[in-house]
Amino acid sequence: MQGRIIKLISNDYTVYAEDKQEYICKSRGKFRNDHIKPLVGDFVEFDPINHYILQLKKRKNELLRPPVSNIDQVIIVTSTKLPDFSSNLLDKLLYIITFHNIKPVICFTKLDLLNEEEKRDIDFIVHYYKSIGYEVCLNTEIDKIKALLRGKVTAFTGQSGAGKSTLLNQLDATLELLTDEISIALGRGKHTTRHVELHPLFEGWVADTPGFSSVDFDGMTSSDIRDQVLEFEAYKEQCKYKDCMHDKEDSCKIKELVENHTILPGRYQNYLKFIGR
Repeated sequence: MQGRIIKLISNDYTVYAEDKQEYICKSRGKFRNDHIKPLVGDFVEFDPINHYILQLKKRKNELLRPPVSNIDQVIIVTSTKLPDFSSNLLDKLLYIITFHNIKPVICFTKLDLLNEEEKRDIDFIVHYYKSIGYEVCLNTEIDKIKALLRGKVTAFTGQSGAGKSTLLNQLDATLELLTDEISIALGRGKHTTRHVELHPLFEGWVADTPGFSSVDFDGMTSSDIRDQVLEFEAYKEQCKYKDCMHDKEDSCKIKELVENHTILPGRYQNYLKFIGR
């Protein structure tokens, strides 16, 4: 029988099958021997009698953090306060997600906690990310988010305490996902989500995932990172060198655009940190 893995807890895989029933299965030993780990989102062949996953179907994409596969988009839930906004983490997630051929959506949360000066700063950032081509929304734009989710397989990700589970509960209160308070001393949230699980929502699926405080560019080269920066792609033909890294090269159009603030200097500084400069 065929189905899709919708939850993983310990070594128990919940498979939603073509008969619209759920089966809790184990993976075959050969997967471990072949260093293959089934992921939430995988399409599988499984034995409904003995409850074993027999075969994984080819994935169209996959992520390590969150560990999911075969998804259409990732909503990056981005806190503006408690924890404070981190352009470094946001850009890192954007580049990782687009590298894996998945559409990113940025959702800013907790704007109600900002003072007037902080609100102006965040408004500028929201406008900038929209202007370079990213899909951006606020957590108060519930109808817009529902429309984005309809018929899609979507993963929600972001740092601990950013408000992923709270947002999902606002979208559908029947989910009843666990939320918790922010640690004032640490400036970040507690990990209220302990596993990855797909929930049926708006004729599609959404994944609530464990939060985190850091993430790495696993398997990506400096060139891979460069190629995910939308502003660099838009102006790369104007650079003096065909394979310009926009770092130490002379007559680099990108560096000129950073200097005149056409490209946000903070985004450029994040890029330099990412490639180890």
